[in-house]
Amino acid sequence: MGINILVVDDSSVMRAMIIKTLRMSSLDLGEIQEAGNGVEGLDALARQWTDMVILDINMPVMNGEDMLIRMRENPETRDIPAVVISTEGSKTRIDRLIKLGASFVHKPFTPELIRNTINQRLGIGGDHE
Repeated sequence: MGINILVVDDSSVMRAMIIKTLRMSSLDLGEIQEAGNGVEGLDALARQWTDMVILDINMPVMNGEDMLIRMRENPETRDIPAVVISTEGSKTRIDRLIKLGASFVHKPFTPELIRNTINQRLGIGGDHE
């Protein structure tokens, strides 16, 4: 059974790049959903089972940090692993995201880095292939 992933980023180009990278990463993927901001992301989580959320920080309507806070406040989504992929440089902000239980990946990234980070977050597989 594949991993259901929600990709939340306000850039459709970046979402497409992340999804392409996921498909190149040799992960066992299930359904991949997309959302353009945190509000859409939370709506998607309410509609469909998701094993992992990959999100950007800086987005209109609701940013990734606020979405992550809302996820952690909701008993149904609090334990969903999250990986933040961003160009964010603020150590303070990155530390807050990590305290909220997210892994952090800086852009640009490689398929191997994404695969290894997801495997680590989900506690599956090895770091090779």
